[in-house]
Amino acid sequence: MENDNLLSFRLRSLRSRKRIVKKDVEKQIRKKYKRSKELWKIKRDIPWIPLEEPYQRGFVRFFAVTEEVMRTKDAEFFEGILKKINTFMYSEIRHFLKKKRKFGRRIYVEREQKLKSLSSYEWDNPKIQFTARERQYFLKRREYCPFRKMYYDYCDFIEPWRFTLRIKPNMITHYKPVNAELEKEYAEVEFYVKQYKVQGIIQKKIYGKSNSWKIKYESDLNESKKYFLYNMSATAFADYFMDE
Repeated sequence: MENDNLLSFRLRSLRSRKRIVKKDVEKQIRKKYKRSKELWKIKRDIPWIPLEEPYQRGFVRFFAVTEEVMRTKDAEFFEGILKKINTFMYSEIRHFLKKKRKFGRRIYVEREQKLKSLSSYEWDNPKIQFTARERQYFLKRREYCPFRKMYYDYCDFIEPWRFTLRIKPNMITHYKPVNAELEKEYAEVEFYVKQYKVQGIIQKKIYGKSNSWKIKYESDLNESKKYFLYNMSATAFADYFMDE
């Protein structure tokens, strides 16, 4: 009788067995996620080694302060702004062209390059540290994202004429050695943690909320709808008074 009681005590219910399997899976995901972060830091901290003979790989195009602005007393001020919003574009040839179809045939047109538009996160990022005077040269705008169906705030530089595009050879002077074993392990771990279901468990168990993105999405979507309706209401009222 005692043996039967001990046997029944040791046997786990179906719910208990599922819970144990679930915990084991979560432990495995946590372990893989932690390892992916460790491998990423190891890759990032690999030192760059200078080449004995630097070589050219295509060309790079970037913005520079115009000569007229450089002759003024505000040259250093605008150079500081440019460091925060400059963009770089690379090409195998000196002409930065792309294919475009026009009237049924393909033609080459110049690739457009603009100054960086700062997101609301970058605008308030303490690492960038915009001064009060620098902030006066930016204008905030709202842009609709059709993919997420919501509006985002961006800050654009209002005087882009102060900068001009320059092209120079893209010289490779350093290289980072590749560790084959490290790259293989990192690729395997990243493939595992980037799976859709694994990402959901990471968001819920590691970051604490399973639908934090959904809450933010819905709140931003409601704000975007209010913004749109208020603008439409103001326009409607303006048209009404103009008609009278």
